[in-house]
Amino acid sequence: MCKHSSPNVISWAFRMFKGLYAGRRILITGHNGFKGSWLSYWLQELGADIYGLSLPISTRPNHFELLIPNMPGAHIDLADFQTVQDLMCSFQPELVFHLAAQSLVRRSYREPLLTLQSNVMGSANLLQAARACPALKGLVIVSSDKCYQNQEWPWGYRENEALGGHDPYSTSKACTELLVNCWRDSFFNPGTMQKPPLLASARAGNVIGGGDWAEDRIVPSLIGSAIGNESVNLRSPKALRPWQHVLEALSAYLLLGQKMLEGDGTVAQAWNFGPDDNQPISVLKMAESLQKHWPKINFTCQPEPDAPHEAHILRLDSSKARLLLQWHPVWDAEQTFARCANWYRHYYEKGELSTADDLQEYCRQAKQKGLAWTL
Repeated sequence: MCKHSSPNVISWAFRMFKGLYAGRRILITGHNGFKGSWLSYWLQELGADIYGLSLPISTRPNHFELLIPNMPGAHIDLADFQTVQDLMCSFQPELVFHLAAQSLVRRSYREPLLTLQSNVMGSANLLQAARACPALKGLVIVSSDKCYQNQEWPWGYRENEALGGHDPYSTSKACTELLVNCWRDSFFNPGTMQKPPLLASARAGNVIGGGDWAEDRIVPSLIGSAIGNESVNLRSPKALRPWQHVLEALSAYLLLGQKMLEGDGTVAQAWNFGPDDNQPISVLKMAESLQKHWPKINFTCQPEPDAPHEAHILRLDSSKARLLLQWHPVWDAEQTFARCANWYRHYYEKGELSTADDLQEYCRQAKQKGLAWTL
């Protein structure tokens, strides 16, 4: 059994995000997934009363099981509207973070209908069920940078760019964004509800960090090469992506949630959250950086002529979040790659979870930089 490499305590945690999460009823969908497990852990540190909805765990090892296996929750399919509504009405959340999704591009080619059912109808069911929750103050719908109609532009997409998608996964995320706009305009407004909940979508992509064991993702595949002593092939080594640590995205989601708990209606819109780096970084450079911190990682770069289409370049313009939310990343690309590689290395070589260490160090550096959510 793994042990935490530092105490499960952040002494000033309750003061982060103005202390507004302490004692709050927070519902997380997809709580046992990669990002969901990190978010669940952070909210637990903030003193929130959290409840999770998700499908059964599908990977072993599993970050959530290693961290907080006894967190209250239920294994359900969000496509089952009545069950979703019953559970939400029973828990009566004050805030919802919707992370549950079929999140793999290549799987979406194999299972397009499942992807659309999970990501589009699952989101629609959640939004509809939320109408029966009078205590609800806000919903943060976690989206993706792939919701944009990708034109392979060298500059970043802004929130008012056209939505679309070449593959079923990207299309499902574009459709979810349209659902969010529809429910905000049609149902979550003062004309149809008394004190309607605030509804925002958060668009981030290429989130990496320890605890991701999903199939067909590049970082878990590279980690697999280290523990299996075999090489992994980089399908698109020249593809450029805005890599960022999972804690960067989560700090953004939690900041949106804080604003919703404060009743700040200006956050009820779409938001991009991406790294500060002026240029996105290639898959090859990312792999080389991970390898520098764990030399056992081994990879090749061979073209796959029959591989399904994936975007070559994708960037986000996060200037709106910088200006209006005062949100800023904490770690640069090299820190992100180092933290990611060392998390897995400690897990496999020492039997340690570095999750608490990573969160504490991230919060310490954020506080040192004077970021608003730490004050």
